[in-house]
Amino acid sequence: MATITLEQEINPWEAQAARFDFAARKLNLDEGLWRVLRYPAREIIVHFPVAMDNGHIEVFTGYRVQHSQARGPGKGGIRYSPDVTLDEVRALASWMTWKCAVVNIPFGGAKGGVICDPKKMSQGELERMTRRYTAEIIEFLGPEKDVPAPDVNTNEQTMAWIMDTYSMHMRQTVTAVVTGKPLSIGGSRGRREATGRGIMVVCEEALKYLNIPRDGCRVIIQGFGNVGSNAARLMQDRGYKIVGIGEYDGGLFNPNGIDISSLEEHKLRNGTVLGFRNAEPMPTAELLTADCEILIPAATENVITSRNAERIQARIVCEGANGPTTAVADEILADKKVFIIPDILANAGGVTASYFEWVQDRQGYFWKESEVNERLDSILAESFDDVTRYAEAHAVNNRIAAYMLAIDRVAFTIKQRGIYA
Repeated sequence: MATITLEQEINPWEAQAARFDFAARKLNLDEGLWRVLRYPAREIIVHFPVAMDNGHIEVFTGYRVQHSQARGPGKGGIRYSPDVTLDEVRALASWMTWKCAVVNIPFGGAKGGVICDPKKMSQGELERMTRRYTAEIIEFLGPEKDVPAPDVNTNEQTMAWIMDTYSMHMRQTVTAVVTGKPLSIGGSRGRREATGRGIMVVCEEALKYLNIPRDGCRVIIQGFGNVGSNAARLMQDRGYKIVGIGEYDGGLFNPNGIDISSLEEHKLRNGTVLGFRNAEPMPTAELLTADCEILIPAATENVITSRNAERIQARIVCEGANGPTTAVADEILADKKVFIIPDILANAGGVTASYFEWVQDRQGYFWKESEVNERLDSILAESFDDVTRYAEAHAVNNRIAAYMLAIDRVAFTIKQRGIYA
């Protein structure tokens, strides 16, 4: 393998393209379809003004990338961060295409982002920025076109602003234009916990698949936001022992298990997991390589790289975040026989519940939480089986199997539809 720099290794677009190319080659994908699927269908860049609280006008840069709409409307979150780049949004949009195809729901992939530091902005500034960003890309959004959702530093309130802005322009209330909304304006029960719940479901399936008992199964989770905290609570309720929690500012370790409810209360009170009395402090980098059965990176991209993959001791790595493992690290983990549950399967609970929300909004009929959870569990368990069977049939690892399955489904759809000319 050619030597690559760490910068190349952690470029999300390059990482996604490397996996896509490998899987497409394995599938003997037609060269024309290869080119169609390798690049996004549309990339939108907007520069727009926002009046700040101090009276100054700030110009923000926003992106919306639509990778594929072959199987249905684009679907994907919007993130607010100083680090947003077009390459990152491109990669996340294509990951969404494969994620929706892996769980076989009728969406294509899209993603959006605005370069900003939301921690330094007031609620009013965030609202004005969100509404203006929505207005700039409005012709590309819609229940049949592209349906955004929350992502890093965005939430139910952000989605409510987007929905309202879109509705004002359409002169009618259009709840199905976004998912991850508050319940009172068309949100779905079970949506907030869905990504964490999906992680729990695929971990259960992996334990069955590998014949590992759940009792005393030690879990370390990197990231204690919406995804990590819900996964931790749900898994603890099922009898898993959560021995480590890592955050950007430090981590906690307790070999006897951390009480997640108490930790959630502590974080709500103090804004950090640090200082929690019933666990020892441990740097997050050390937690990633600590001894456990299941490691769940549920924060950001590129936390498992060529620098630390050799030291990973987990038997199972379940990717709650998008792109937490680089392609180089993948090869190292494969040599160590670590069982990977790839991101496009592991964290697909969120987009699956978003699909349920979109369906409920369009029907105007809403389901009980138990019904949402039952359907979610069924889709995730079935998708896990699809991926592992594909891996066995084609003698590839789970990640490549997930990509092959997804690419196969999208390519089949494009062939059925034909090329419009």
